Amino acid sequence: MKLTKDIVLSDILSLGKNRKTADVDRLIRKYVKARADASGLREHILAEQKLHRVYYFVSLMQINDPLTRIEFIDQNLLFADWWHTDQIIKFVCDVESDVALSYAEKYVKNDDPFIRRWGYVMMIFSHCRKGENLKRILAMLKNDEHYTVQMAEAWLICEMAIYFPDEILAWFKNENNLHYSINSKAIQKICDSFRVTAEFKERFKALRPMLKNREKV
Repeated sequence: MKLTKDIVLSDILSLGKNRKTADVDRLIRKYVKARADASGLREHILAEQKLHRVYYFVSLMQINDPLTRIEFIDQNLLFADWWHTDQIIKFVCDVESDVALSYAEKYVKNDDPFIRRWGYVMMIFSHCRKGENLKRILAMLKNDEHYTVQMAEAWLICEMAIYFPDEILAWFKNENNLHYSINSKAIQKICDSFRVTAEFKERFKALRPMLKNREKV
């Protein structure tokens, strides 16, 4: 079964005006079960936003090998919104960390802000929860003026703080050279997280004056 823009848009339309992501995902599972070829959608996914999730999910859910999945993504870095990147994080969670990090380190230097965002968020949910990856991930963090990239960095820092609060606290104090616009977002996310203790939230909040003054020097 070869999917076309018209077929998929018609199928999505049939789900009704009040369709939810879960409805689209049921349609995607139907396509995957039929081993549908979504390659014909590629040229349309940025113009027709409804097709973006279908193209990636139908393609990636049929690839069992983690390395082949990340290679597919690398050949299809077609993002124009933050949710384009965030929806596919789960497809790189089981890639070997050394491999994932080598891709991420390349992406965070890209001229496209959404590819830079992908470089950060692809570390979330798996790779940033491994202590042996901390130093390399922290070294990836760079000052960035694009809001969606800053939010990705803040999210990643928060995730690391959940699992390694002492290490991230020490990094904030001694090695962090990020602009306050990024650090403040990271601390806010940490303070909003239900997975960080009240004690650590206070310790992170207490860093704000120091981080503000550091930027002025």
